[in-house]
Amino acid sequence: MQKIKLLMTLTLAFVSGISTAQKSQKGWQQLFNGKDLKNWDIKITGHQLNDNNGNTFSVKDGKLTVSYDGYKAFDEQYGHIFHKQKFSAYLLVMEYRFVGEQVKGGPGWAYRNSGAMIHSQSAKSMGVNQDFPISIEVQLLGGDGKGKRTTSNLCTPGTNVVMKNQLITAHCVNSNSKTYDNDVWVRAEVLVLGDSIVKHIVEKDTVLMYEKPQIGGGNVSNYDPALKKDGQLLSEGYIALQSESHPIEYRKVELFDLKPYMKDPKKLAAKLKELQNRK
Repeated sequence: MQKIKLLMTLTLAFVSGISTAQKSQKGWQQLFNGKDLKNWDIKITGHQLNDNNGNTFSVKDGKLTVSYDGYKAFDEQYGHIFHKQKFSAYLLVMEYRFVGEQVKGGPGWAYRNSGAMIHSQSAKSMGVNQDFPISIEVQLLGGDGKGKRTTSNLCTPGTNVVMKNQLITAHCVNSNSKTYDNDVWVRAEVLVLGDSIVKHIVEKDTVLMYEKPQIGGGNVSNYDPALKKDGQLLSEGYIALQSESHPIEYRKVELFDLKPYMKDPKKLAAKLKELQNRK
């Protein structure tokens, strides 16, 4: 409990300034290199590991692209592309936009809907017919032109979190972000500190915060029961980007690894301050 309180204190100031300043590249890792899908694994429901059905995931014009040009219909073929490296504490930065039209057969709730999975199980540990990995989802939504539709929400396939000292078992929790209509680029960041604090940040603003990500709940099917140990805290895992039936592009997917700073609160505080004030 003391550790969580300390980390909470350290992260309170890590809010609006982080998205605006230019950063030094030292210490940053480009998960997407802008050229190819090297160091990524693909898992699509109903298909074997790294069967990139219909060329769902590709690189076009320097962007990591999720498209359905090779599909006749979606047929609940939910997909994820996983970075091969496991992470525990980090700042993840993504710049994304929704484009085009939803593929035929995509569910209504998946219109301009995608996400980034954190603390995820690995691609190779998923069942052939498993729909979503056991993970925490940073849900990315585009506006539908019909009113407020927030982004960087929280969804929990096979997981739960704690907010304000209460276990949250609802599948999805909305953030307080703005609505981003049309095909605009949006910058979303996720600050993850092991099994303690997680923050969702959109265009400079912290829009959601929770702690103690853990295995539990439902909303995931055809998984290996041995992997679903309800109540187990998630201190690390893989990062994956979704394909949920609406085309989306990423022009940036990068990460600063904070694991080396986690054992020393003073070093962590200094690094968070540096990241906030980077020029």
